[in-house]
Amino acid sequence: MAARNAFLSANPLAAYYGTTIGKKAVVAATGLILIGFLFIHLAGNLLMFQGPEAINTYAEWLEDLGHGAAKWVVRAVLLASVVLHVVTTARLTRENRAARPQKYAVAAPQRSTVASRSMILSGLTLLSFIIYHLLHYTVRTVHAAATAAHEASLATPGGNGAFAGENVYNMVVAGFSHPGVSFFYVLSMFLLCLHLSHGFQSAFQTLGLSNARMKPTWGKVGIAVSWLLFVGFASIPVAVLTGHLKAL
Repeated sequence: MAARNAFLSANPLAAYYGTTIGKKAVVAATGLILIGFLFIHLAGNLLMFQGPEAINTYAEWLEDLGHGAAKWVVRAVLLASVVLHVVTTARLTRENRAARPQKYAVAAPQRSTVASRSMILSGLTLLSFIIYHLLHYTVRTVHAAATAAHEASLATPGGNGAFAGENVYNMVVAGFSHPGVSFFYVLSMFLLCLHLSHGFQSAFQTLGLSNARMKPTWGKVGIAVSWLLFVGFASIPVAVLTGHLKAL
């Protein structure tokens, strides 16, 4: 115990993280980092609707950005954010349960919402989705059809021959052509919507950027942000299944 106290006194950041408010601040900050990434990721994904050249050129640009180093920096930041977000949330949950070992005789969730009561469930489901999504489109160890589409050449619409870079367009179409994959993706995006609709407002409150007057406004902004992300991400698998996006 003495060694631990000495470590905390010599490391103010570790000491701050050891407090409840410190853990909540970490959850809030990492959550906002991940929300920012989601908007950037969505903007890139929506290039699917502009055709194969747009999305493939964008993918090639990302691959070469910073001589290939930028993607690894972004991945490291995102991985650290996800790990900190999940681990810290789990610790806060344990602390809350330890502080209230006995459940109330009558559950009274009148002041809470479905989103707030399902934060742990939606968070764990999203974590499993992130792992699967990375295996599907980044590592490409699941769904051989998507991997084969990624490696195949692509004739450009203008008839200029095969696209020199990665065939991301056909890979995405091949991946979402499987109804089960698309269903899991859309379900995960819906759970993401639920998760963010509560977490967005909570993050601003935790970081001291909200008050009683602004809380309803941040709540509405959080709902709008959540549904914007849901509609944007879900539109791609829906467009593939309905035939609006086809492999070329």
